[in-house]
Amino acid sequence: MIPGGGQPNMQQLLQQAQKMQQDLAAAQEELARTEVDGQAGGGLVKATVTGSGELRALKIDPKAVDPDDTETLADLIVAAVQAANENAQTLQQQKLGPLAQGLGDGSGIPGLPF
Repeated sequence: MIPGGGQPNMQQLLQQAQKMQQDLAAAQEELARTEVDGQAGGGLVKATVTGSGELRALKIDPKAVDPDDTETLADLIVAAVQAANENAQTLQQQKLGPLAQGLGDGSGIPGLPF
């Protein structure tokens, strides 16, 4: 027989799960507010995205603008946005990784078989 009928342990697990949810929500809010940059062409094109991946700004150096070669400019823009998104994913892993580890192997509440 489990001392105390098992209730305190279940209550404790539920409190831990609730705290993890709150921590996760706070981390997601922080990511949405945090801005990260990416660049291409040696800094000719710079993109700024939030930690959650929302494009916020795009800066293009006038040297990157060639009316006869808009394809290269488009490639630089795509590369800068991709670089910024990669930086955002790294930030997400840093902020959310420890919280995901706290959730165990994804099978549910830690310590429970579901």
